[in-house]
Amino acid sequence: MTREEAIEIILEEKLSNYNLNEDRENNEDEVVIKSRDNMWAIYATDERASKVPGSEKIFENEETAWDNLIKRLRAGKRLRNSYADTN
Repeated sequence: MTREEAIEIILEEKLSNYNLNEDRENNEDEVVIKSRDNMWAIYATDERASKVPGSEKIFENEETAWDNLIKRLRAGKRLRNSYADTN
């Protein structure tokens, strides 16, 4: 998928906790996508806004990277909703 398609999904599905290649510090508990030298990195941050060890995946294909980002954001939403349902 393209960046524009990913943003459309994010808005339609009300996904949250992401950094879309923004020039800023990471926030806590978010999924980050960054471009580096024609490569795309996706990783999660923890409660201290630090990269979670082992969470980073590097993609050579931008479309695959955006697919992975949406997959992770959807999983995070399901997890938050599941937690909210138990409390």
